Amino acid sequence: MRIASKTLLRVLLALLLLALLLWFWRPWQGPLVTGYQLEERALVQRVVASGEVSSQSLARIGSELTGVVKARHVREGDRVEAGDLLIELRDDEQQARLREAQAALRQLIDSSRPQAEALLRDTESQLAQASRERERRETLFERGLLSAEAREQARRAELTSRVARDRARLQRDALAEGGSEEQQLRQRLEQAHVAVARTRIHAAHAGTVQRRNVEPGDLVRPGDLLLEIARADSREILLPLDEKNLGPVALGQPAWVIPDAWPERVLNAQVSYLAPAVDPNQGTLDVHLELLDEADFLRQGMSVSVNIETARRERALVIGNDALLGREGGQAQVLRVAADGTIERVGVRLGLRSVALSEVLDGLQAGDRVLNVNAEPGRRVRVDLLPLPGAE
Repeated sequence: MRIASKTLLRVLLALLLLALLLWFWRPWQGPLVTGYQLEERALVQRVVASGEVSSQSLARIGSELTGVVKARHVREGDRVEAGDLLIELRDDEQQARLREAQAALRQLIDSSRPQAEALLRDTESQLAQASRERERRETLFERGLLSAEAREQARRAELTSRVARDRARLQRDALAEGGSEEQQLRQRLEQAHVAVARTRIHAAHAGTVQRRNVEPGDLVRPGDLLLEIARADSREILLPLDEKNLGPVALGQPAWVIPDAWPERVLNAQVSYLAPAVDPNQGTLDVHLELLDEADFLRQGMSVSVNIETARRERALVIGNDALLGREGGQAQVLRVAADGTIERVGVRLGLRSVALSEVLDGLQAGDRVLNVNAEPGRRVRVDLLPLPGAE
């Protein structure tokens, strides 16, 4: 019985001693704080921003002549195909000129040309007769049977007939098929057809009507904007990117576009254009993304979220961004916890940066523990290791 009591007493003394040791050990170890342990993993650097659906080609439809709108066949939101009739202008004057040009050409073919042919035949016949008369009188004059005056009259008559024949021939040639007169009339007819065609305004490309500024009865002039049509094959994403984020962005980089109206749909895209200048009022630069996927459901001006992949590293030593202190460019400081639990401030050189992680190029190594809370260097702490922010 005494042995059992002694054993129990020893156990109680040991437990008491252990409790006292823990009582003094915990304060010596320091408070419990959170932090990360550095490790290597894949890292993707992205630029995240918001943009809108735009169009590379926004056709502004106008009129080539002054006129009154007879009919408008489309309105906002209508899809049109190349060649579709959009607007008609009143064409009374143009149709009258067309009928006049057609009548002039018919008159040439049906009347003026046959008359010229007949006149040429008459003048040729008269010339032949005048030549025969002149030859007869020449013979009589040589025989002394005719006066010189009579012979001279025959010569003048022949010359007059020849001049008339030459004029008739020139007129016949001018009115002949393919001649200068027909060419002028056909050109006039073509101009009349063009004038009539200009009263009917057609779509040059397939697309969607974005805006209309005209109604039947309106007077329109050259230079007036009647309609705006966004080409169906030219949708892109317009991204006004803050100039602070421009550094890593380059042409050809892959991107992912998520329409706010359809967050479950992720569209592939790539950087296709960087504006040459920054907007001084907004501090942004327009970045254009070319859509690589079909997206007929998108509409002009629709809001989207964009992720641009600017760089990728398959194995990188990474640290949580909330553990970085005083970051300036590619340099920062961190609070590293030494093996004995003491905090020390260390400078690091950084590389790629994602939304939650940064690449450490120099100053730390895999397995190092760093704090993501502020603490005084030199103090001893215990570290509650958190998982690094989401894998990239």
